[in-house]
Amino acid sequence: MLPWPFSRVESVPVLQIAPAQAVVTGFGVRKRRLSLSAWLQHYEKPGVAPPSARVDPLLQQREGHGIGIWDACKLGAVVALKVTEMAGDVLSHHIWGPRKKSWGIQMTIFTSLMRDAGRHSDLVDIATIRMFIALSRLVPLPPDALVTPVTFSVKKRGLRGILTQYDAQETGSRELSGEWVVSKTLWRRLQAEWKASRAAPGSHPPTTPHKQRKERVILYLHGGAYYLFSPSTHRGITIQLSKFADARVFAIDYRLAPETRFPGPLHDAVATYFRLIDDLHIPPENILIAGDSAGGGLSLALLMYLRDNRYPLPAGAILMSPWVDLTMSCDSWDSNAQYDIVPLPTPGDALDPIACYLGPHMERYLTHPYASPLFGDFSGLPPMLIQSGEAEVLRDEVTLLAHKASLAGVEVRHELYEDATHVFQAFPFLDASHEAFLSCHNFVHNVLPLLQVQSPQVLHISAQTELTHEIDNVMARVVRGNGMEKASASINDSSTDDSISGSEQDIGDEIVPRTLNRSYKGPMESESDSDDDEPSLSSLRSPGSPRRDRVLVGRHHTAIRSGRRTSFHTHRHVRLTSLNMSTMVPAPTPTIRSSSSHPNIHSLCQQWERSGPANVTTTYASQSAEDGARNPKPRFHRSSSFSYF
Repeated sequence: MLPWPFSRVESVPVLQIAPAQAVVTGFGVRKRRLSLSAWLQHYEKPGVAPPSARVDPLLQQREGHGIGIWDACKLGAVVALKVTEMAGDVLSHHIWGPRKKSWGIQMTIFTSLMRDAGRHSDLVDIATIRMFIALSRLVPLPPDALVTPVTFSVKKRGLRGILTQYDAQETGSRELSGEWVVSKTLWRRLQAEWKASRAAPGSHPPTTPHKQRKERVILYLHGGAYYLFSPSTHRGITIQLSKFADARVFAIDYRLAPETRFPGPLHDAVATYFRLIDDLHIPPENILIAGDSAGGGLSLALLMYLRDNRYPLPAGAILMSPWVDLTMSCDSWDSNAQYDIVPLPTPGDALDPIACYLGPHMERYLTHPYASPLFGDFSGLPPMLIQSGEAEVLRDEVTLLAHKASLAGVEVRHELYEDATHVFQAFPFLDASHEAFLSCHNFVHNVLPLLQVQSPQVLHISAQTELTHEIDNVMARVVRGNGMEKASASINDSSTDDSISGSEQDIGDEIVPRTLNRSYKGPMESESDSDDDEPSLSSLRSPGSPRRDRVLVGRHHTAIRSGRRTSFHTHRHVRLTSLNMSTMVPAPTPTIRSSSSHPNIHSLCQQWERSGPANVTTTYASQSAEDGARNPKPRFHRSSSFSYF
């Protein structure tokens, strides 16, 4: 496996590879200590996976079968064994403490449930899993929101590149579905604006200051290993995104594997993006792409496709634990397996997500940038906020993603949340989840406006009208805090039970760190050369001061233009309990875009070895209950190291 920062293991197996063999799986017969660049020289040749890859593209996928009586008996035994294991973990949690110091009993139970689940994948099929997932709609969701389902026809748009042949097959008869998600706070503001528009006859659009907002729209691509889940299962994330980003969110229900192979989901994502900018007249600079896990990888693939074919790019991207390396070559798949909720897939199994997604031509697409974006060229892509958990199996590849994108000149905000698992943002009971969405708020409102090449535009009347018709109709449903849906009256209906008065204050009240009171402060403006300096809280700024954020980030950019670049070896890692992103070391000067989508990863990793990571990783450290009692005040420190715990 790859050494740290992609592994904590110094002694790793060396795999014997035949000259014509692209990938070898299993364990090696001897061990050696190799440098990072030596290990990653296997990435030099495009289309060839690393020798540490866990995926053999030549392995034939087994066909699924129905569950027989014997399988049902074995499944019962597995369930009994799992219940016993979970009981033991709960007992251990109360006696010796959790596996991770900040875990509550909920995370202990959930990780215990998912641990080693991949070993028993032969006892179920995709249909059964999807049936149980459908029951997740009964799980209570966080805040109220307006959810409107939408179905639209896929048009032939003359797409270029890899999607040309798929676009040519469109006749307008195929349909895609998705849903608009508008948070309670945003809904209240829209109510006030629409109410004001009705109060001014002949004013369409209204001339009120509120109507001149430069509205954001987020295109959300859900995760699920490319063959599971839907927009409805991810409302816990999309509702929060809408609330904290103060933006309408459109979550697309793209086609899933194995019914649809690569690049089918990418085609659906591209079709949805063009519907937003062409049919709904939303400017590209007003759009953000967001996704988690497989949806995060698909989001990057969408950005790369748009750039490669010279289509207009969105303003930025928010990536939550993106799955960007389908070869699964990094060692965190092993080192974090006992902590994470993602089971290791069984190669060749009927539920192997990689085989389901890539199909029989896996060897052709395994390292394709639109399938495994880590193998792609990131030059020219918009700013990104990348979040991952320190305890998740994808940690290492996300770390390499942030470094590689920064070297390509992309403005990257990489955040690592201590003790957090894969897509921890989906767990509303975690403090880290709330802090991650607060960081999304800061990225959208304070950081992105300073980094965008083109500023967002005031939505034209045609765009406002289209959005109003799509969101405010008889299909709209109110998703209550108990997870239940009910038919909604028109969003313009002033008789709604939610008062619109004081809505702006409500928004401000909700967007604060859950674990801290309103006196909570962030990092101070001046940066010390000492790694041990810890400023007092009295000198720290308030998180609710976007003007202050703009000044701080603006000064960083001024420093770059004047040639005062911070050394790669200093302030590379920021370990914070706050969410101030204005203290991040800026990304390197943009490099010339490569004409190829397959870069030389060997030289990339040599650069990492010489200078360290090109990006800054912000680590959000969690405290155990005991530590919190001893140190009630949040503190932060800077470290010249990359990321150690």
